[in-house]
Amino acid sequence: MTTVFGLIIQGKIPSTKVFENERILAIEDIHPVAPVHILIIPKKEIPDLQSVGPEDLPLMGEIVQVAQKIAQERGVEGGYCLLTNNGAGAGQTIFHLHFHLIGGKVLHH
Repeated sequence: MTTVFGLIIQGKIPSTKVFENERILAIEDIHPVAPVHILIIPKKEIPDLQSVGPEDLPLMGEIVQVAQKIAQERGVEGGYCLLTNNGAGAGQTIFHLHFHLIGGKVLHH
C-alpha cells in the first residue's frame, strides 16, 4: 500500500480511529468541513469507485452499514452526506477509494 491511506491502515501514520474491523477503517478527517467529518476507507486497496468489481459489492454494502452506524453514534442520522470522488476530474487526490461522511450542519451542494 503506497497511499497515505495505506500507510494509515498499516499504522505507519497516526489517525483518530472511529471504527475498525478486518475490512474497513473509519477515521476523523484532519481537515473537517463540518462538525462531523469521518473518512470511511476499505482496507482493500481499490483506486477509485470505477475500480470496484463484482467481488467488492459486499464490501460496499458493509461501508454503507458502517456509515449508518457512525451517523447514528454522532447524532447526524437525520441529515448527512456520504460522498466519494471518482478520478482527478472529480477532485480525487488520494487514489485509494474512500468515503466522506459529513454532517452536523446544514449542507448545500
